[in-house]
Amino acid sequence: MGEKEPRPPSPGAGGTTNDTQLLAKMGYKQELQRSYSTLQIFAVAFSIMGLVPSIASTIAFSLPAGPAGMVWGWFTASILIFTVGLAMADMASAMPTAGGLYWWTHYFAGRRFKNPLSFLVGYSNTLGLIGGICSVDYTLSLLILACISIARDGTWAASNGTIYGLYAGLIIIHSLSTILLSNAMPRIQTACIFINVAIIIATVVALPVGKVTRGGTLNSGAFVFGHVDNLSNWPSGWNFVLAFMSPIYAIGFFDSCVHMSEEARDAAKAVPRGILFSAASACVLGFLVLAVIAAVMDPVVANTAGSVFGQPMAQIYYDALGKHGALGFMAVLILIQFLIGLSLIIAASRQVFAFSRDHALPFSPLLRKITPIYGHPQPINAIVFLGGICIIFGLLALINSVAANALFSLFVASNYVAWGTPILCRLIWNKRFVPGVFYTGRRISKPVAGVAVAWLAFGLLLSMFPSVRDPAPGDMNYTVVINGFVWIASMLYYVVYARKVFTGPRVTLAEGVSETDRGNDHDSDAQTETGTERFEEKEAGATGNPGTPTSAETAVGK
Repeated sequence: MGEKEPRPPSPGAGGTTNDTQLLAKMGYKQELQRSYSTLQIFAVAFSIMGLVPSIASTIAFSLPAGPAGMVWGWFTASILIFTVGLAMADMASAMPTAGGLYWWTHYFAGRRFKNPLSFLVGYSNTLGLIGGICSVDYTLSLLILACISIARDGTWAASNGTIYGLYAGLIIIHSLSTILLSNAMPRIQTACIFINVAIIIATVVALPVGKVTRGGTLNSGAFVFGHVDNLSNWPSGWNFVLAFMSPIYAIGFFDSCVHMSEEARDAAKAVPRGILFSAASACVLGFLVLAVIAAVMDPVVANTAGSVFGQPMAQIYYDALGKHGALGFMAVLILIQFLIGLSLIIAASRQVFAFSRDHALPFSPLLRKITPIYGHPQPINAIVFLGGICIIFGLLALINSVAANALFSLFVASNYVAWGTPILCRLIWNKRFVPGVFYTGRRISKPVAGVAVAWLAFGLLLSMFPSVRDPAPGDMNYTVVINGFVWIASMLYYVVYARKVFTGPRVTLAEGVSETDRGNDHDSDAQTETGTERFEEKEAGATGNPGTPTSAETAVGK
């Protein structure tokens, strides 16, 4: 695993000229500013994962299986999720672009399937990211309101209207912050690493120390790693499997590194490293945090699962640290959750920009517009669009918590389809794949991709299961309804209208200008060549054989 040949021309050590050349090879001109280092690309994904607040947000899915289900469910699922990161990193290094998932699908798929599959993946990815923003800010609302409940000793509970009002306000604040802080955003991402690491260390140290200091005792290793509960009416084995939903929800959005490709320096290296470092750190650090949580939690798991604060993690902090300690930690979780939303809307806006650049979204000419803010080019219209859509989707919170949980299901199922389709297409039409600077190797690349596809298919199915057997309407999982509507509606839109304007990734380079000095956008409707066709032609033209690099390619790759 590492730098393997053969590989296509890729960026050299930090040269933005080579980044621009590789993007031009894919048919796009450079419109965004390459201001993100490898560390900052990793920080975007690591910040969105926000391990401790993400665990706090999703622990309710694994608590019914007891501490062993929490800890080993996370460990098992996170390793399988890491295979998805490996498969994605292979493609991200070879073809780094903001709309990578649907671009790769179009590149690999057979000619008959290119456009509809690419369109479906683009919409799944876009709506998955929208669902992610909604769920992050909905959870942030609950965290803030849980603090009020703790401060009032559990005697107050927020109404659905209060939850929605706070949620809508947070969406507006996130949108405005993303626009106004664009120049500082790379530095903010770097700060996010230190804040997230600090809360992990603080949680791992403070929870057991606080529990013992307050006269409590820690649970035994046998309890932490071997005690299985079943708070549902599913069989214990399947209840354990359902605990996978916690890491499935929490370890998502490492594809955000892909969406930042056109702002990354040395993208062919920075993007795959960001994907892998974030997925690997989530696996290891998440296991550590959950083991500590299991060691300090109430041994009667039902007491934590049914917390009067409406948030199991708030109960765990309260039991170990008391009222003031719990409020202090919850305040930090709120800050990190806010930063998660900030990072996510950045990544989502790049996907909206890329997809509208290829004329796939309604109002594409408006959404793909880049506007300089303090000299920093930003897709402001895409950010405003995302904020508006999220406020509308958030109206589900006015119905009940079950309807609001549909926001979670939207991002899981949609993203798993968007992640799995290009990997599957690469497996089926593998001859088109020419590795980039990062490559897992000939021997393991395809098996890893096969495991990733199998896991994503299983995770997609799992996300549609209700938490209890024979559910009442209030317990039903509406994932299949929500996502089925999204997928069917997007394909109907494609058949009725979009197929006339979406012909695949477009070539936005100016005609008659060399690739090293592209200027104006050639975005006419008379598209005669897609970006993926251009990339494939240049691969064949440069090598004479897609499997063998020329000396020039090798020099550029180095």
